[in-house]
Amino acid sequence: MRVKQAWCGAMMLAMAATPSAAQDPLSAIDWLDRQSLADDDLALAPNAARPSNAARPPGAGPSTKPAIAEPPVTRDARRPEITVRPLDEATSDAVGLLPSHVTGFPQSLWQGSDAARLSDLMIAQNVDGQPAMQSLLFALLLAEALPPAQSEGRFLMARVDRLIALGAVAQAAELLSQAHADEDRDLYARVLDLALLSGPGVSACEKLVEDPGMAPDLDTRVYCLAQGGQWDLALTTLETGRALGDITAARYSLLLAFLDPELASGLPALPPSQRLTPLEYRLHEAIGEPVPTQRLPRAFATDDLTGDSGWKAQIEAGERLVRAGALAEQRLFAFYTLGRASASGGVWDRVQAVQSFETALQAGDVRATATTLLAVWPMMVDNGLATAFAKTYARQLADLPLTGSAMAVYQQVALLSPDYELLSRLMSPLGLHQKFAVALAQGRPQEASAPTSRARAIADGFTTPPPASLVALLDQDKLGEVILRAMSLAYQGYLGDETSLTEALATLRHVGLQDTARRMALQALLLSAEG
Repeated sequence: MRVKQAWCGAMMLAMAATPSAAQDPLSAIDWLDRQSLADDDLALAPNAARPSNAARPPGAGPSTKPAIAEPPVTRDARRPEITVRPLDEATSDAVGLLPSHVTGFPQSLWQGSDAARLSDLMIAQNVDGQPAMQSLLFALLLAEALPPAQSEGRFLMARVDRLIALGAVAQAAELLSQAHADEDRDLYARVLDLALLSGPGVSACEKLVEDPGMAPDLDTRVYCLAQGGQWDLALTTLETGRALGDITAARYSLLLAFLDPELASGLPALPPSQRLTPLEYRLHEAIGEPVPTQRLPRAFATDDLTGDSGWKAQIEAGERLVRAGALAEQRLFAFYTLGRASASGGVWDRVQAVQSFETALQAGDVRATATTLLAVWPMMVDNGLATAFAKTYARQLADLPLTGSAMAVYQQVALLSPDYELLSRLMSPLGLHQKFAVALAQGRPQEASAPTSRARAIADGFTTPPPASLVALLDQDKLGEVILRAMSLAYQGYLGDETSLTEALATLRHVGLQDTARRMALQALLLSAEG
């Protein structure tokens, strides 16, 4: 049977299968990207044209993966005790962009835990280099769920700050807009920062002109007065603030250069602050001294996505945000194809490699596709873009009769894609390592020989129970906290602690996150130094 026919048959089998009892959260960024395309009222991020090869993400809804023989993931059949409260009666901490039918999480996700502990766990998460954990973290950050008791806005603040750190500026801004942040001074400071990260922040400044008490500091008050056209009042406020010691010398020079360049001409030029704020970033831009975003926190990279800073900066920002899970990979691969590389080395080598691969793939040239795949894949792996590439191209590569080294690379691409299980059923594994990976993709790694210590740790995660301490937290209805703690274990596993890797997998599977556990395990196996 031809590969394409087999693919279609496998898809029909999956569609006919019974949905699994536990639903994994969908990719938050993908779902929001689809919503922004389908609903003009939910403009979470600018929409860029997708490359011609990019398959549309699967539709939101219950899992359609074929049923597999795995140990039970529920602890017992008793009905859990749940305290129900309508979301519209809850605090601002309950707001979210992803409803329960998208995430698969219950509304009681956070209610059993302490708000301060959850906030600390949320901020402390390190998911760099772990795409499966990035997707899970975004689902948690954007989930619509009842808040922990006595949160009083702290939990929402932690979620927003974590989104900003990941570079998800548009999503953080939308979350705050649903939380009525214009009624809380601390939350509104984040609204201003997000507005400045996205542009001059004129609309956010309007409220401060009307209600000066909402300004987080006098510097912002001065800037917003100027944005509102009240230049004289802004200058007076600046001079008064400087005289009273409420504005630092460095910020005074920057604001004066913004308000009146002639008055500031005699002041010494100052370098950008080492911890540049969004306001300082915009001020430097306004006075003709823009600060490159490459060495700034990820949130600043969103400003380069427009292309106003040049094509190279646009691609580098896209790569940076895709690596963090904050940008849909289709946008990055669209950036790669916007023009012709004008140089070589670094990002330009990736541009040329992707364009050559796309050209061969779209032409259906099997030999050229194999050659260019072998060239582009190591670049994607080395730059932390392997899963983004797999997600974009795996389906189309499945239709080609690749052989040899190209087939070996394709199998890695397929197993790192969202369709890993279906595609694994069409494979003829090459060697012990690949046989184990295929068995893992199908949810039965314990049935294959584990060729490395990391593979053995992964297999153990599918047969051993989770740590007793985390099971005890589940018994206290602390599901969200348990997931966050499992993610912390996953990071330790990413760093090489194989016991933590086993415990993380066992915990994720125990709470029903089967797909997340398998994707995490495949990434740990295929992208680790040992693998």
